[in-house]
Amino acid sequence: MNSDNDILYSNLIKILGEDNVKKSEPMKNHTTFRIGGDADLFATPVNAAQIHDTVIYLKKAGVPYYVVGNGSNLLVSDAGYRGVIIQLYSRFAGYEILHDNCESAVDKADVIYIRVQSGMSIIKLASIVAGYSLSGMEFASGIPGSIGGGIMMNAGAYGGEMKDIVVSASIMDEDGNIRKLDNKELEFGYRTSVLRPGKDIVIDVVIALHPGNQTEIRSRMAEIAASRKEKQPLEYPSAGSTFKRPEGYFAGKLISDAGLKGFTCGGACVSEKHAGFVVNKGNATAADVIKLTDEVSEKIYELNGVKLELEVKKLGFEE
Repeated sequence: MNSDNDILYSNLIKILGEDNVKKSEPMKNHTTFRIGGDADLFATPVNAAQIHDTVIYLKKAGVPYYVVGNGSNLLVSDAGYRGVIIQLYSRFAGYEILHDNCESAVDKADVIYIRVQSGMSIIKLASIVAGYSLSGMEFASGIPGSIGGGIMMNAGAYGGEMKDIVVSASIMDEDGNIRKLDNKELEFGYRTSVLRPGKDIVIDVVIALHPGNQTEIRSRMAEIAASRKEKQPLEYPSAGSTFKRPEGYFAGKLISDAGLKGFTCGGACVSEKHAGFVVNKGNATAADVIKLTDEVSEKIYELNGVKLELEVKKLGFEE
């Protein structure tokens, strides 16, 4: 680490505390792919004020930064990231059930509102609300990301999407300003929203759920868990579905029909269980994944004239 980074490290400690700043942090420890070189600095703010002060400081200092959650939809380059990774995950994961005297409180007998900080695990939240006998998040009970990331990309599974339960979100921009966007203003689409990855920061989210039968809720979650175990390669590190669904097609079927299940580049492999997943079969590098996905894309375009677009976000690669 050079002297400029030493100064940066010291100043971030003043904002966040020594326990919340790390030097030369391996990003493979913070992505579900288990791939990625070192980030110069790795910061974990614990409240909105720390997020604000960190962003303002880095902007004034001209230092690049990128915000991550659980790293479940992220491929970090083998060279790592030159700048500061701001992680909003388990240290920024509070929640509250809103009551009658609160803004956006329960105003209908069949709707319960919950405010959640963006670092909350989607899987953990689904389990928490099930404990309150609240229905509506069953579809998300196996999505391995954070609430903030889920909102950013309108994560979905098993017939549901985040847009189905989100009422509003508080968003911080690059200047530290926080604005509240409602569901319509978030402009949810297929794995997209109006929010800009690496630029906009989700602070917290209000979701709407419905009272339900806890036994039925848990049963549905168990069904989804069993289906995921049967159909998805959960035994290997991955970033989930690797490609977006092309209009009128399914990426996994196109790849499977092309005979590419098991296709390997280095330690990266097209899953034999679900061709829509690229998995890390052992010490895969980011370069392995890029080579594999490029070759798969070329083959699918050659056979079908369909362009596959990565759903996984890339970080630290040269443009």
